[in-house]
Amino acid sequence: MKKKYAKDYTLQELMVVVAARELRDREIVFVGIGIPQLATILAQRTHAPNLVLIYESGTIAAKPMRMPLSIGDPTLASGTAGIYNFIETFSYLLQRKFIDVGFLGGAQIDKYGNINSTVIGDYEQPKVRLPGSGGGCDIAALAKRVIIIAPHEKRRFVEKVDFVTSPGYLDHPEAREKLGLTGGPSAVVTTMGVLRFDDATKEMYLDLYHPGVSIEQIKENTGWDLKISPSVKETEPPTEDQVTLLREKIDPEGYYLKR
Repeated sequence: MKKKYAKDYTLQELMVVVAARELRDREIVFVGIGIPQLATILAQRTHAPNLVLIYESGTIAAKPMRMPLSIGDPTLASGTAGIYNFIETFSYLLQRKFIDVGFLGGAQIDKYGNINSTVIGDYEQPKVRLPGSGGGCDIAALAKRVIIIAPHEKRRFVEKVDFVTSPGYLDHPEAREKLGLTGGPSAVVTTMGVLRFDDATKEMYLDLYHPGVSIEQIKENTGWDLKISPSVKETEPPTEDQVTLLREKIDPEGYYLKR
């Protein structure tokens, strides 16, 4: 059956759909609030019905009756398979490498997928001091793969982060393996496109550019000479059914998808 693409959709909705496409059925996903949550629920209601949602607050196989407003929202407890505390969630699930996918963001992301959410500038005398890791470092180090969600800005996509809060591929292809870390970032979904990582060099490259965005614009908003895939193409738009599902069933109140 031919897909019916939506003609009216927002950038946020496009990013949610693109992130949802990265998820596979039966995966265990460490969910965050915002686009990661919307993407996971969309995937679960479309092509990946057996996704297992784990929230940092400890709800296991959550099936919220409405859109949660935070990781501590009581609606996450309804219908869940179990509830852990923070320590149990990280030690029983993440540190034992049961998590297939984790979502992360950050103030800075470099060409190897390292994330900075600690300081901008020198650590001892920073220009800006940020919240820090939270569970980000654990997720980046121990999930089987990581999807990064971020606005595409030159100040954010830098050649080298000021501080490595959450490790990507560090500074060379074998760096994670030498530290005993498996997995790593697999995709970066931005406001301009989708970037992935070269198998050999582990350096980020452009795979997809969103409708209305040029490759030149993406390169101008990246802090290094971004490599372009030989098969780079335009991002597939959301379908009418996906947009309807997001607006009418998943986030009808518009908590996250404000129009």
